[in-house]
Amino acid sequence: MKVSVIGLGTIGTPTIRYIHKRGFDVVGYDLAERSIDNIKTFADWEKVPRSDVYVVTVSSDNVENACRNISNKDKNSLVSIESTVPVGACRKISNTLTLKNLVHCPHRYWVEDPINHGIRQPRAIGAVNKQSLERGLEFYKALNIPLHVCPTIETAEICKIAENAYRFVQIAFAEELRTICEEKGISFDEVREACNTKWNIEILEARDGISGSCLPQDVGYLKSLAASSPLLEGAISTDKVYKKRRKSV
Repeated sequence: MKVSVIGLGTIGTPTIRYIHKRGFDVVGYDLAERSIDNIKTFADWEKVPRSDVYVVTVSSDNVENACRNISNKDKNSLVSIESTVPVGACRKISNTLTLKNLVHCPHRYWVEDPINHGIRQPRAIGAVNKQSLERGLEFYKALNIPLHVCPTIETAEICKIAENAYRFVQIAFAEELRTICEEKGISFDEVREACNTKWNIEILEARDGISGSCLPQDVGYLKSLAASSPLLEGAISTDKVYKKRRKSV
């Protein structure tokens, strides 16, 4: 089975390494020249060979362009979008670009702990049709990646968004609790430690605000799906206020 990984950034690089270690004939593509172990990579799309599977790990705003390139090369291969996308994007891409075999298996990868939270961990998968799902399950089974099968591809899309939005809200709560503690002259770390002795409580750290692109982007995606989302709006507002406070300290 020949595999092409499209996008060799934070997620794509460990992904292609993992696939290579599983014994697959894998190549990579990125807009920039990349050197990854002994794996063949390309910066010229025309040189990328036709593959049985294309794994898309580009940034969210480049997913459609990546899939368009794949469609122009081969409409029958399996396309697995591992990038986070808005709800409805995968089916729209499949229909618009006439990609016959498309699944969404959003990545779960933590850069700070790739040993315990690397490429191989339980994931959700959804597909545009039964044939796509069968091919997707066959591919990820060969990669030894445990899967939870979603009834629709939209379920898989919102699953990834909800995971990150949930994390955003958890961090925002910690930020607000820290602010309250500091205003009252109480140690936030001591309060957090005491709270976390309860079996169903896990208050997160409150650092310098929610950074990066994933969590802010995905809480925005989830918020956009509802006419009103006071909890998410409150979390976003809390983080903004908290960041301003930290800068002034």
